[in-house]
Amino acid sequence: MPLTRKLLLFVLALSLLTSAGWLMAGDKPKSAATSSTVSVLMDENKRVLHVLNRFAFGPRPGDVEKVRAMGLDQWFEQQLHPEKIDNSAMEARLEPFRTLKMSTSEMVANFPPPQVLKMVENGRVSMPSDPARRAIYESRIAAYQQQQNNKQAKQDNAAKNDQNQDLMKPDDVAADPSMTPEQRQKQQQQEEAAMYSDLGALQLLEIPPDERYQKILKMSPEERLSMGRSLRGEQGMKLVDGMKPEQRETVQAIVQPQIVVGGELAQAKLLRAIYSDRQLEEVMTDFWYNHFNVFIGKGPDRYMITAYERDVIRPHVLGKFKDLLAATAKSPAMLFYLDNWQSVGPNSQLAIYGQGGGPRGGFNGPLARQRQQRQRNKQQQQNRPSGLNENYAREIMELHTLGVDGGYTQKDVTELAKVLTGWSIDQPQRGGSFTYHDRAHEPGKKYVLGHEIKEHGEQEGMEMLDVLAHHPSTARFICKKLAMRFVSDNPSQALVDRMAETFLKKDGDIREVLRTLFHSPEFWAADAYRAKVKTPLEFVASSARASGVEVQNALPLVQALNRMGMPLYGMQPPTGYSTKSDAWVNSSALLSRMNFALTLVSGRLPGITTNPELLLHGATPQDSDSALAVLENEILSGDISAQTHAVLQKQLSDPQVLQRTLDDPKRVPNYGAIAGLIMGSPEFQRR
Repeated sequence: MPLTRKLLLFVLALSLLTSAGWLMAGDKPKSAATSSTVSVLMDENKRVLHVLNRFAFGPRPGDVEKVRAMGLDQWFEQQLHPEKIDNSAMEARLEPFRTLKMSTSEMVANFPPPQVLKMVENGRVSMPSDPARRAIYESRIAAYQQQQNNKQAKQDNAAKNDQNQDLMKPDDVAADPSMTPEQRQKQQQQEEAAMYSDLGALQLLEIPPDERYQKILKMSPEERLSMGRSLRGEQGMKLVDGMKPEQRETVQAIVQPQIVVGGELAQAKLLRAIYSDRQLEEVMTDFWYNHFNVFIGKGPDRYMITAYERDVIRPHVLGKFKDLLAATAKSPAMLFYLDNWQSVGPNSQLAIYGQGGGPRGGFNGPLARQRQQRQRNKQQQQNRPSGLNENYAREIMELHTLGVDGGYTQKDVTELAKVLTGWSIDQPQRGGSFTYHDRAHEPGKKYVLGHEIKEHGEQEGMEMLDVLAHHPSTARFICKKLAMRFVSDNPSQALVDRMAETFLKKDGDIREVLRTLFHSPEFWAADAYRAKVKTPLEFVASSARASGVEVQNALPLVQALNRMGMPLYGMQPPTGYSTKSDAWVNSSALLSRMNFALTLVSGRLPGITTNPELLLHGATPQDSDSALAVLENEILSGDISAQTHAVLQKQLSDPQVLQRTLDDPKRVPNYGAIAGLIMGSPEFQRR
């Protein structure tokens, strides 16, 4: 039976042995971690692995021994202060990704989105003089023009087809009468040119990197576009192989600028999860990003998210919640994503008098009312935002602070939206920063959650953010989400209450809340061990860490996450990705994970070097049973059920594991394939 068919049976069989299998069937196993009294604590030997699976993206080879030698308490306290951990090796890995250090406006200028290209085409922005940037702009403008020409040609042909429909005979249909002889000749010439272009593109791959880059810059914009269409996938990777970071980015931007920005951001996230020694910081960055989710696919947000994660989320992940809340509220990425940058108070100067100005509040009398009505009509004709937008006010209460049952009303949402009017972005399409527009702000007093907010402009918003950050409902909501991430999908109310008490007493200090969680009996309950199913990100990162692979190119890992249904920064609703098991458990997902693990450890992903011997710690087992025993110990610390071990053993007779057929001489077993099978087990897929 082919290995892929065996995998399907293997995954389905193993899923029945897991808590995930019960979840699929609709029955949830009872857990001591969810009860108010925890009577059975975790075995001492499991504690290190438990901590590395919860406060890190899983162990690397040798990590369990290192943490055990250091002591769990000391390791955890060290992780709470990432600034004290040397992370220079991680920074060196990220050095080639220049966009990670760019401001949003710099990224827009270097890797122009369509709106900037239109400005250049219309003469509103100058064409760059730098040869590399000029090549990007010229190529993308040519691509836009080609797209417009193709669209027009399709419309023209459709119109001709309609005109000729009655004149067409059955035998003439295949001849496409809408095309003139000149058009057919031009189409044939284009097909021949594309064929020769494909050959020329393949020849580029044989040239040294610097020479290849210079030749690309000397091409016409049309030639560069043809090259981009010819070289995709692995050939596209080969095209930039060996180039300097700036050269690689230029060539990739010629094909699609947004790919550079989003691709480097996604690769960096995975590389940090795999290699950073500041593991708790990475786990918390992922946690808070999903809590304050922004979708990368919404217009300018594609360019804003790098700065959002770098400057807004990351610096505050272990600090005070109020600081994190305020930073996200003023972030251009959040303002654009939830539309608050367009929110205008219904009684503001902007709503009443439009762009032309005028005194606040207006005057009495029919002439004033006529003038106001003319301004409103003019405003509508200009088609600019004029209304109160409640999107952000609603989500900040429901998802960011109080929770859906936090005790607020629709009136509170409307009043908070008025408080936040005027919080906007300076030139969002050009990568601008936060700005406050007093003329868009709703005047007068507001009443939110029983608090009277007096009129004082931008500070009204800061006052309400402080109220929300210190509200008891916020403490409970945030602490429950943290307990769900680190303890169980259904944490006990007693644990949440203790964490919330710490939250309120310590001014929302996230470090102190995590200390309360870490020292709680619920976290160390026996039933909390491997009680959570890994998200695709956690699975991919933990697989790379456990296998000890060397990642030179993280794009294949990014693409694997796309296939698993978790594209990085790609969650469109503001809820962010869930950490609950039922969001990720189904037979198709489990099969996808198994296939990924086998592909990863077997060395079949481009840009990723495997070394299965690293997992063996010098051992050289000569048969598959011995190799299985060694690798189970290294990858799972020997903690594997008898049922899983038996199912794994049944796979060891496969020729891909034995690396031989019946007639071949005996060889050392395929350690990578065995490691991949173990990583597909329910024990590894849970944390």
